[in-house]
Amino acid sequence: MIRVAIVGCGVIGGILARAIDEGRAGDVELVYLFDLDGEKARRLADSLKRRVRVAGSIDEIVRDEAVNLVVEAAAPSAVKEYGEKVLMAGKDLMVLSVGAFHDQELYDRIVEILRERDVHVYIPSGAISGLDAVKAAAMEELEVVELVTRKPPRAFKGNRYVESKGIDLDKVTRPTVLFEGSAREAAPLFPKGINVALSLSLAGIGADRTKVKVIADPTINRNVHEIHAKGSFGRLLCVTHNYPSPENPETSYLAALSAVRTLRNLTEKLRIGT
Repeated sequence: MIRVAIVGCGVIGGILARAIDEGRAGDVELVYLFDLDGEKARRLADSLKRRVRVAGSIDEIVRDEAVNLVVEAAAPSAVKEYGEKVLMAGKDLMVLSVGAFHDQELYDRIVEILRERDVHVYIPSGAISGLDAVKAAAMEELEVVELVTRKPPRAFKGNRYVESKGIDLDKVTRPTVLFEGSAREAAPLFPKGINVALSLSLAGIGADRTKVKVIADPTINRNVHEIHAKGSFGRLLCVTHNYPSPENPETSYLAALSAVRTLRNLTEKLRIGT
């Protein structure tokens, strides 16, 4: 039995909690919910059929030996603040805000803990497809990996980087490149929307060599991610058109479903895909 604590009770945390509650996430028990907004966690707990405790702090979860997996569904700052503490307590960790790993020092510390202790970190594929092929291709020479992300201009509202560039999103009438650079550079500039760039880089050739292009496109009404890769395996083009989550248009539904599927994989003996 996997006993889970969910940190972050927003859209994805809520979808994951309900999937566990309904038995769709495998042989898993939800023990705790935690959010810096305690009321949000209590509302989610009250909406579930089975009783779930609302933790008052992350330390309450870390101290409880019954919990063996903590799911981070909050923000990159949560990974930085809690990730090492969770692993050092002997608990596995599922990271949804993988953009936190643009910080190489944090990533290296996490990897060192994994070498020294019998714990694991799980990173769902999120809102993109094709990670299995990139992982397989990376077993040999992989020359190029690029992510091209297109979103409606409204998806970038409130982004500090976009605001600093003086771009008026309300006046964007044609596809406009907002950013072009490495995955490591992109992650902190788009902390909510480009987590997939870090997932792709970890599966392939690293955050500095993985190229990212971010486009505000007024001709589309959903998020589109294109993965381009070239190597000794051949060439890859994988395109994902994401419908928004029914609960929040800013969150791709596939990102939430991938978290549910990752959790379910841990309880199944037959596993499909790389």
